[in-house]
Formats: sequence, structure tokens, C-alpha cells
Amino acid sequence: MYIAMNRFKVTPGSEAAFEHLWTSRDTHLKEVPGFVEFHLLRGPRKEDHVLYSSHTIWRDHAAFDAWTKSEAFRAAHHSAGNENRVLYLGHPEFEGFEVIQTVK
Repeated sequence: MYIAMNRFKVTPGSEAAFEHLWTSRDTHLKEVPGFVEFHLLRGPRKEDHVLYSSHTIWRDHAAFDAWTKSEAFRAAHHSAGNENRVLYLGHPEFEGFEVIQTVK
């Protein structure tokens, strides 16, 4: 399994707009081979931002890599970074993880 995460520092007062942007968008993920599940996470509030993370689980790194090169990826990210940039500080920070252990 592979977990892909992007961290966003959302400006205070923009939380509802940021959450609406994510929860109302067409993700194109359900049709992608190797996709397992997606989570949008709200984290701690700091003085200058609220931390959010998009968290996607994939069958393996190869499935994630194939998605990043797909038309579905381009469609899902076609407006990323445009007018929505005012909702958060800086650029999203990507982190990718190979799963070593799972306990159920």
C-alpha cells in the first residue's frame, strides 16, 4: 500500500470555503485503477493557519504514479493553484509513504 498526502496551511476564516472546495469537487478517483480511499483531514489551529491534509490510499506506489500521469489527474487538478491560492499560505506540501505495517 502507498499513502499520498498533501498538507495545506489554510488562512483563518477560510476553512469553510476550503472544505467546500474539496467536498464539492469531482475527484475522478473512483475510476482510477489502484485507488483505495480518500480522506480530507482537518488538523490543529495555529495563529496564522489551520492545518489540513488530503490523504489518499493506493494499492501500491505504481498505481499512484500511474494516476499522476493520467488524464484523470489532469482533470482533477486543472484549476489547482489559481483562484484558490488565497485560501492557504504557500504551496501544498506533498508527502508519500510506503506502508510497512497495518494493524486491523
